[in-house]
Amino acid sequence: MTSTRSALAAIALAALLPLPASAWELAGDKTLIAHTRDGQAIRLGTVSFKPAGERTAFTLHMDHARFKDFFLSMKEFKCLESAEEIACHVPYPYANPATVTRSDLRWLEHSLLFLHKAPRDFGARLWNGLYYRMEITDRGIVGRPQAVDLAQIGAPPDNPEIPPYGPGERSEIAPNSRWITSLSIE
Repeated sequence: MTSTRSALAAIALAALLPLPASAWELAGDKTLIAHTRDGQAIRLGTVSFKPAGERTAFTLHMDHARFKDFFLSMKEFKCLESAEEIACHVPYPYANPATVTRSDLRWLEHSLLFLHKAPRDFGARLWNGLYYRMEITDRGIVGRPQAVDLAQIGAPPDNPEIPPYGPGERSEIAPNSRWITSLSIE
């Protein structure tokens, strides 16, 4: 009788415990958000993930209504503007697989390149590039900025299957040194 009560008590307790959190999935439509130093969360668009065998295909849909047009260095850029900094999306200009895995988010990172400039600066300064290094968490994907020189993608890469910005082409930057402190995909 005691073992029956113990078993029933264990079942009742198990029913009250929360279910374990499932891992965030690379599937379906997710929201892309820019998080700023001044506490804003700006919805930039969506990322659609579609599992395709060992890899997952993705499509980035930027909501250009959220951006302001800037004509910099003879080229139009879609930019976000604050009093202290302008951040412009720089679409990766070459064909690429547009796929990721849970451990390899490089093509997604290359799709989310930005450049930054002060409002008083004239033109685009390609050496002021931002590469958001992505990491999957339980709640989604979080990207922290690293510095890159966008002039590196001025010519097509030798091998279009390999993302050009590897760890050696990126530099760490001080936390909160950029207006957009992180990107998230939720």
